[in-house]
Amino acid sequence: MTQETRSTCPYCGVGCGVIIESQGDQITGVRGDPDHPANFGRLCTKGSTLHLTASATVTLQTRLLQPLQRLARKEAPAPVTWDHALDLAAGKFAQVVRDHGPDAVGFYVSGQLLTEDYYVFNKLAKGLVGTNNIDTNSRLCMSSAVAGYKQTLGADAPPACYDDLKHAECLFIVGSNTAWAHPILFRRIEDAKAANPALKIVVADPRRTDTVEIADLFLPIQPGTDVMLFHGMLHLMLWEGWTDTAYIAARTNGFDALKATVRDCTPDTVAQVCGIPKDDLLAAARMFATSPATLSLYCQGLNQSSSGTAKNAALINLHLATGQIGKPGAGPFSLTGQPNAMGGREVGGLANLLSAHRDLANPEHRAEVAALWGVPSVPDKPGKTAVEMFQAAADGEIRALWIACTNPAQSMPDQATVRRALERAEFVVVQEAFATTATCAFADLLLPATTWGEKEGTVTNSERRISRVRPAVPAPGQARNDWSIAVAFARRLEAQLGRSFTLFPYESAESVWNEHRESTRGRDLDITGLSYAMLENAGPQQWPLKEGERTGRVRLYEDGVFPTPDGRARFVDTPYKPVAEAREARFPFSLNTGRLRDQWHGMSRTGTVGKLFGHVAEPMVQMNAQDMARRQIAEGDLVHLTSKRGSILLPARASAEIGMSQAFVAMHWGEEYLSGCSSTGVRLAGINALTTPAYCPTSKQPELKHTPVKILKAELPWSLLAMAWLPAGDALTAQRALQPLMALFPFATCVPFAGNAPGEAERSGVLFRAAAHDAPDAALVEKIEALLGLQTADTLRYADHRRGQRRAARLVRRADGSAGLEAFLLGGDTSAEAWIATLLREELPAQSYGRLLLSPGARAPVAVQSRGKPVCACFNVTDRAIEAELVRCTGSADERLAALQGALKCGTNCGSCVPELKRMVRATPAEALAVGA
Repeated sequence: MTQETRSTCPYCGVGCGVIIESQGDQITGVRGDPDHPANFGRLCTKGSTLHLTASATVTLQTRLLQPLQRLARKEAPAPVTWDHALDLAAGKFAQVVRDHGPDAVGFYVSGQLLTEDYYVFNKLAKGLVGTNNIDTNSRLCMSSAVAGYKQTLGADAPPACYDDLKHAECLFIVGSNTAWAHPILFRRIEDAKAANPALKIVVADPRRTDTVEIADLFLPIQPGTDVMLFHGMLHLMLWEGWTDTAYIAARTNGFDALKATVRDCTPDTVAQVCGIPKDDLLAAARMFATSPATLSLYCQGLNQSSSGTAKNAALINLHLATGQIGKPGAGPFSLTGQPNAMGGREVGGLANLLSAHRDLANPEHRAEVAALWGVPSVPDKPGKTAVEMFQAAADGEIRALWIACTNPAQSMPDQATVRRALERAEFVVVQEAFATTATCAFADLLLPATTWGEKEGTVTNSERRISRVRPAVPAPGQARNDWSIAVAFARRLEAQLGRSFTLFPYESAESVWNEHRESTRGRDLDITGLSYAMLENAGPQQWPLKEGERTGRVRLYEDGVFPTPDGRARFVDTPYKPVAEAREARFPFSLNTGRLRDQWHGMSRTGTVGKLFGHVAEPMVQMNAQDMARRQIAEGDLVHLTSKRGSILLPARASAEIGMSQAFVAMHWGEEYLSGCSSTGVRLAGINALTTPAYCPTSKQPELKHTPVKILKAELPWSLLAMAWLPAGDALTAQRALQPLMALFPFATCVPFAGNAPGEAERSGVLFRAAAHDAPDAALVEKIEALLGLQTADTLRYADHRRGQRRAARLVRRADGSAGLEAFLLGGDTSAEAWIATLLREELPAQSYGRLLLSPGARAPVAVQSRGKPVCACFNVTDRAIEAELVRCTGSADERLAALQGALKCGTNCGSCVPELKRMVRATPAEALAVGA
């Protein structure tokens, strides 16, 4: 019998509600919750495939299902009992505290934990151990937004809400590819534009992303120049008389100092620094200032910067200067990057914060928290933030690390330092749901945690809305909830440290949450009027919601009173500063990192679904076509990307999104999917082998959005490509087994894939690609063949060892009697990839090829017609099918899009592909269609 459970999506900070379908202990389906006010039933491609990531086959192949101990580094871990694991961890941490002090340990946690998990870890570090060395991967995501809100408005409280999209007359989207990073919110933007065609949308971004498709004005600014852009807009607002002088006088402080700074930010200066026309600057300033209601949406383009706090504050300055805050449709609205980064901030789960938005530097706040927890004091020494924590561990200052629900060996910048830290630390605990993350390889102790569909607690989304997370199925194996693991460890540590009573009396997630609720009494995020029962019966609620109130506050500061000592907002004088490392002759490209449409962070979850690799199948670096031509780099050529910290190899792809002297690589590609080994034997650890540890001095958020690199064509004449369909229960296991082999090549990638034949999208496949200076030993290629099912008696084979040529193919008889290509390997000459890969991936009839599959050269012996590249993941619709249908569509652009969607269904489910569909519609003008007809 199918059961239904309401919960939330574990991806971006939109906080979409989901309904989980389950039978027994298995999740069988998922759909959007039509009653959840964040998404009203919509889900993106990632959310709509959640059930596939929770299947029994994925769980058995990827999940950490029992505690494991590694007796020696680099050895395989062995199973241990929970009691042994927790006793060992408590003993090790207690010994480090006794020998070296509490600041010799560090806790690195995650914005994907629930609020209850976060609360226990925060109390564990600051209340029991006595260290503020607890930080989170939200430091890489939202800390600049936090600092910007606090500097200007007085509290880390986004003042706007999703409903403001319906009331806005101008949207200013800056530093956010909302169409990909927050696709369900982007659907609401599309709805707002359709309902109000007069709505003006301005997008500022170095890349021409899918978000730009909806813009009335695009500002392709140079990387890192956001502060100069905002100052230039304010300069023009002052010049044109577009500021709200009455609001400034009555509700703010500090405007005179800011006016003096922006006086020098003339249109000429801004045009030169930002690289945009003066007329566009004027148009942006006019739209922003003169609109009846302007709403700003912003994310990592502002946050992940060495000037992150300044960028956030400078944007909020514009809202204060024009009175565009505290009313429907207006305000600065930071988009949270993770599902519960907001909840972590609420409980003080950062090195510089305490519970309920209290500041660590404030003695009164420390005393309040100490009284709540029943401890004499909480430490006043600032803790190590994310980058600082791993630098301290690399230097031997931090000796024990506890890492929960995050993958710093993939996501942190400057991977050389991070890996040195993980290797040098005396004891490393990794508390994780997935055994496949790169960080797991460094753990002395691995503790299995529950994940989506198994957890209970709460999360808070971008609009301050708290939702319940409910378990649909029991935890697999010996996995436990994160909060309960932390409590069990804490109680043992209390005994080791001689504490006579426990600070952790919790027996349920609700009991943890109730203590958190009490900590908010009288604070800006007061939720003393909220309860689990209310969330159960009335649904998700926004804070603040004080005792005695029935609903939370939709938007903040409508009365013009701010949570500052004098009740006024503060303008922040933020001089423009360039990026931490500028482009130069040796490193002439600005490398940007960001999200893909269908992937999430390090892909420990989304990377289990081959279907989600359909839109972007493999790692690549995107470049401007002119830059490629000048350097004689052809499409698909391997190039060296080199920064001051490291070098990696990637294939180059021309992209109309990328400006001159810029490059883009998706943030997701760590060593789990992209690897290799340099000529000096150094393991290449994904994209973050290159990125800089430079960070904002206020927020301590690293500058992941800009790294100067040089890009040089690589000369690796020998290449290999292998692809195979594998049984669903073997594909991810084979991928993991192939990962160590990647480091034996200068360049290698290993990714799942799925077909795009109708009805066959759920088949599981693995693709392995490599390149080298010379052909490797035959034994290495034979290992690859064996893992991909190419060492069978029915495998067709050709080998010329002297020339380094090797080919293998395996055909199988299908149910309909036809022969299909099940696996192949090309070594040396891989020029036949295009047609052979198409035969396999699209499961086309292959009986007419036989041994012709072993023939050299790029030309197919019999014509092969590809179905094309997937555009719509929900309905498996390819670009060629869309192009063919567009030939038959007439009318306006909107009419052609509607006809296309009616015929093929593309873009009618999650809508993630709609911006790309619109671009394809516009690329075929009505005149051309009429002629074609």
